[in-house]
Amino acid sequence: MTDKDRPYFVHELADVHTDKIGTDTRIWQFVVVLAGATIGRNCNVNAHCLIENDVVIGDNVTVKCGNYLWDGLRVEDNVFIGPNVTFTNDKYPRSRQYPDSFMPTIIKRGASIGGGATILPGITIGEGAMIGAGSVVTRDVPDGVTVIGSPARIIER
Repeated sequence: MTDKDRPYFVHELADVHTDKIGTDTRIWQFVVVLAGATIGRNCNVNAHCLIENDVVIGDNVTVKCGNYLWDGLRVEDNVFIGPNVTFTNDKYPRSRQYPDSFMPTIIKRGASIGGGATILPGITIGEGAMIGAGSVVTRDVPDGVTVIGSPARIIER
């Protein structure tokens, strides 16, 4: 498939190895997407991001600059991921020692994650939840709440 035949945009300086990308999605420069990744329709993946193999991104998702989306991450529709969010997928990482499977992290529909937040592995962020910038999320976040701080705590329901 030539660049002109694709129903999505990939910047010429991106390194994309999957064709599981929805219509009208835009992938900008210096983004690496591995072969097993799935990206939905009408998404915007900004510069300097990495998306690993076992990552699924829904429709209408914004991934701002500087994000690394590791194996096991599931991002539902209409999610906003601010710049430089840190996702983790291994609770006890060691050099060259890999778990049999990575802990799944789920970001539910309509959630927003502020820039510089850290999301520990195995967390579910609820539908419509808001994660404040710089927060460290150490446990599941219920639907529709706002959390801030380190560790992140509910400030608004």
